[in-house]
Amino acid sequence: MRDNGAAGARYIVFENALDEAALSCPRLRRGEPEGGRSVPAVSFHLVSVVTPTVSRHAADRWIDRVFYTSMAIAVFAVVFVGFAPTYYLRLHFQTTPLPLYLHLHGLAFTAWIGLFAAQTMLVAARRIDVHRRFGWAGAALAVVMVVVAITAAILSGRRAVAAGHEDEALTFLTTPFLAMVVFTILVGGAIYYRRRTETHKRLMLLATISLLDAAVARWPIDFVATSAWALYVLTDLFIVAAVLYDLASRRRVHPVYLWGSALILAGQSLRTVIGQTEMWHAIARAILR
Repeated sequence: MRDNGAAGARYIVFENALDEAALSCPRLRRGEPEGGRSVPAVSFHLVSVVTPTVSRHAADRWIDRVFYTSMAIAVFAVVFVGFAPTYYLRLHFQTTPLPLYLHLHGLAFTAWIGLFAAQTMLVAARRIDVHRRFGWAGAALAVVMVVVAITAAILSGRRAVAAGHEDEALTFLTTPFLAMVVFTILVGGAIYYRRRTETHKRLMLLATISLLDAAVARWPIDFVATSAWALYVLTDLFIVAAVLYDLASRRRVHPVYLWGSALILAGQSLRTVIGQTEMWHAIARAILR
């Protein structure tokens, strides 16, 4: 079988009443005697089968690129809106300086959001070679983020205790700690499954979504400030969008979304539950000393 790309058709060679083994013998194709017996010559027929120029698989991949690029842009917008008054546009909204450790925290997490967007767009542009080279830089950045986040949480907790807000500081410490546990599991899974594209990209998306509640909590919206769960509901809409896209495009939900979203929801739910216990307060008090 051979392809004729210029004509946009595929020509298929058929044999007449003989199998492929016969076709491999030149004598048989010319009708010459073989072992004292004469055999009929094999005749060939060209049949033109018109195929679509754009396959359904290629169309699905194009839609995939549009979806993940759109999600990356939405993530960037959520983070910018949330942290604009306190970080990105701080000089416009506030006059008090930001501690160095919070600058490092903001820089590391901003770099992750920027890298996530860049990696998504590299895949959309089919620059997989560049995407893979930047992948290990992302893995290193994830390690830095965990260290910086835990450090910032401890230093901020100590400042809160010194300001007379010990109970709040002890309870809140579960938030960054559990967030980093969830983030580490998701990123670690994405690295482990880096050669399974469908699994890898979903884990990276979930890892990034797991960070968004900090930005959503800072949105200038009343019901976010007055409700303890509003920020999680708004954050988890990204997961809902990803699941709905899977259902629309694949007719099923990828297993990663099932256990990954369950992990994120568990981390969100347990923050306050664990944070209010006496056992955790004792642990947190020892950490913040």
